[in-house]
Amino acid sequence: MLKRFDVFIFDWDGTLMDSIDWISRCLQNAGLDYNCPIPDSQSTKNVIGLSASKAIEQLYPDTDAQLQSQLVNRYREHYLSRQLNPDDLFPGVKEMLIQLKTAGYLLAVATGKTRAGLQDALTATQTEDLFCITRCADETISKPDPKMLFEIIEHTQVSKERCLMVGDSVFDLQMAQNAQISSVAVTCGAQPAELLQTFKPLLCLNQPTEILNFI
Repeated sequence: MLKRFDVFIFDWDGTLMDSIDWISRCLQNAGLDYNCPIPDSQSTKNVIGLSASKAIEQLYPDTDAQLQSQLVNRYREHYLSRQLNPDDLFPGVKEMLIQLKTAGYLLAVATGKTRAGLQDALTATQTEDLFCITRCADETISKPDPKMLFEIIEHTQVSKERCLMVGDSVFDLQMAQNAQISSVAVTCGAQPAELLQTFKPLLCLNQPTEILNFI
């Protein structure tokens, strides 16, 4: 089914890296530090995939712009307090990426992370050389706007019909729809299959490594 694609574009958190619970706790702890009403776990997971500023806006809508900026900075402090390592990837992900690249596919990342945050993750997991391009929310526009996908498509010089978005959130799948490219959902991250399937991905997989069964 997936043999007709040449470019695989992956979200990062919850798709390649097992980081959703950590992000959720950091978003809650940021609010706790500033005595804000604390959102429940699923509410925090539902904003993962957005840029940090947009996520904070949705989680803490009754705060002013100054406090939202402080919450974003505190969230990042909490997130960066944990040292990442290769084991933070989902099992088999690095081997999957190597196999795909060796087979001739172009690999990319489209993420709501900042450039600094993604760079730390790429370095820690020793995966940077596997991707031909990576795009982050702070250097383009946050999901679900399709701009980062258009930038990846332009860089690879591959038609959008030959590009596939792989992600764990509705923002990933909505971004793919907005760019008019195909998508695959994975349920190992932020949101359940029932919700992801409403965006009509080609497949809804438990883990990203299951992609190898379809190429």
